[in-house]
Amino acid sequence: MTASALLTQAVHDLAGAPKEGLGEQRDSRWRGRRIVRVGEAWHLGVLLLTDTHALATAEVLRAADPGRRGYTAESARERAARREEALRGGFDEGAVVHVGWSVIDVDAVDAGGASGPLSSIDGVPSVRWSAAGGFMPLESYLRERVELLRGASD
Repeated sequence: MTASALLTQAVHDLAGAPKEGLGEQRDSRWRGRRIVRVGEAWHLGVLLLTDTHALATAEVLRAADPGRRGYTAESARERAARREEALRGGFDEGAVVHVGWSVIDVDAVDAGGASGPLSSIDGVPSVRWSAAGGFMPLESYLRERVELLRGASD
């Protein structure tokens, strides 16, 4: 089976399952820096699936008020600022937001190449499920992830 066929089947199987927000950073002289909603997708580990595209995940955060200001680490201050940007951009408090995602060229994978975490390994569509991990067949990866997401929504 091709990667596009597997992903199309996964989208079909996910109908009715909960989606998470896709955001993009915007900068405005009047509104300041914020993360605005540009869509929604099913989150399947290193993949995000919309009705029409496969995306590679990047930054995942929850929209939230930054709370206290006395951070011991600069990285904690930056994460709090990013959560607040999502809140200012219109996401509800506590909503999961994906930022910095990229579109995967599924046609390139179907042609034997690679794009994002997907590759064709000896003609088998495969996914690198972590930066340090190896590849696994996309079919079994999607089956497992779809079952997990469907089970969480039941």
